[in-house]
Amino acid sequence: MDRLAQTFGRCQAEGRPAFVSYVCAGDPDIETSKAVLLSLAQNGADVLEVGVPFSDPLADGLTNQLAAQRALEGGMTYEGLLDVLRAVRAGTDKPIVLYCYYNLLFSLGLEGYCAKVRAAGADGLLVLDCPPEEASDLIAASKKHGLANIFIVAPTTPPARISLIAQHASGFIYYVSREGVTGERSELAANLSSAVAEIRKHTSLPICVGFGVSTAAHVQAIAKVADGVVVGSALVNVVAAHKDNKSQAAAAIGAKVRELLAK
Repeated sequence: MDRLAQTFGRCQAEGRPAFVSYVCAGDPDIETSKAVLLSLAQNGADVLEVGVPFSDPLADGLTNQLAAQRALEGGMTYEGLLDVLRAVRAGTDKPIVLYCYYNLLFSLGLEGYCAKVRAAGADGLLVLDCPPEEASDLIAASKKHGLANIFIVAPTTPPARISLIAQHASGFIYYVSREGVTGERSELAANLSSAVAEIRKHTSLPICVGFGVSTAAHVQAIAKVADGVVVGSALVNVVAAHKDNKSQAAAAIGAKVRELLAK
């Protein structure tokens, strides 16, 4: 059984959702990024979603755009990404999912990209701008190298399309609970429970809910209906707040995870 399946199985047995954390690789620099990711793993994150910085991150709000900008300005490269993955994998057995854009994979070659990130420690890919209808080559390369393909379901996704997505997905389904780009929100969507129930009609994969999750109350509410909760911008903001005090970033991010998991 792969790391993702083991993790969701363990969380289910413990009667809780998986906590999926998101930060951008290389933000604000490579070494701080390694420390932040390991702190996330040590302080309660079950799955590490790692953003691959890109110059034109269309699906992301300002918080994540600035994180990508800081990483790129800090010298983040493809080789730097592999360095981060190797270091994190050496320090934890928690599954790692790369959150990325298709152009990066395409420009480097799907086969080579999948082979190298898998060897460095990644367990799955969430390619934001590659819908399942256009993902046959990506899915083939990912499957060949043992990487899960995570696809997104949105509030506007009709049932027939949810079914199509479910047929091609592996690892888990990522439900974005609100329309628009990433970013913290004050409230969760009112129809969250019914939306997750609709997705369950089409798949037995775990369902993780993200976009706008920023408080312990949000985490507890999602725990009642989903298999996992994804927190991104709230964590990225912690890294941003310590960009000029990098030595404290890892401790601060650990404290934030504990705060979000508090009951």
